[in-house]
Amino acid sequence: MPRSTCRLRWAPWGLMLGTALVVHAEAHANESLINESLIKVLHERSCEGCRLADADLVHADLRDANLRDAKLMRANLGQAQLDGADLRNADLSFTSLRGASLRGADLTGSRLYGTDLRDADLAGATLSPNALEEAHWQGAKGISNGSRSHAALHNAGVEAFQAGHWSEAEQLFSDAIRSNPEEPLSWVARGISRSEQAKDELAAADFRYSAALYQKLGAGAWATKLTSAADSVSKRRFESDAPNEGKGMGGQFLQGAMASLRMLAPIAAKALVPLGLGF
Repeated sequence: MPRSTCRLRWAPWGLMLGTALVVHAEAHANESLINESLIKVLHERSCEGCRLADADLVHADLRDANLRDAKLMRANLGQAQLDGADLRNADLSFTSLRGASLRGADLTGSRLYGTDLRDADLAGATLSPNALEEAHWQGAKGISNGSRSHAALHNAGVEAFQAGHWSEAEQLFSDAIRSNPEEPLSWVARGISRSEQAKDELAAADFRYSAALYQKLGAGAWATKLTSAADSVSKRRFESDAPNEGKGMGGQFLQGAMASLRMLAPIAAKALVPLGLGF
């Protein structure tokens, strides 16, 4: 076989081998860089702009650490101590901060897409407006006002309601109401949550207030139905010897005055679907 033919046949294999060696070298260099960054952040607690993607920092003590602009995508910081840490503009996409302590930490401008902040302590932490819109924050403590939108709070309340956590749902709907007291749907949702706990007078008050809001919006038919529902809730305790939690108005609404309610906006859909009050 001519030598030129052999060269042509073996050339692709040589190219593939060369490419593999380059990729391996780059991977090794990246791993070395991450290891260097890990050593620096753990010993000096300062690693501004460091590349720490996929790093394992579970239980790490990073109090008052400077992690500004750090690349912490997919890192595991579960139960880490980050009190007072500077995390401004850090990329925390899909990072686990579950159960972490972030008291007084500065997360202004940080990217929290898919970030797990469940059960974290955020007391005194600084967050950008609506920063938690795409994060998981259920069970987190000390969340500052404004870091969650009305929609996020309302929909979280719906999830709690679907799970049968009436008290938690009530609290989340209350937070949603504080965020936007002019949205009648949140008043309706809180009223339903309260009715499931046999808090009849409070539930009736919510329905009456939401009826007034709907009346202001020109939705007189809805206002009438909600007023009727409020009257039904108020009378319930006189018609039952001992109403218990879990034996609330949910089923009665499906068959009674609330059954014909319709949703005003997409945010409403999620709240009313669990109760059978769809489009």
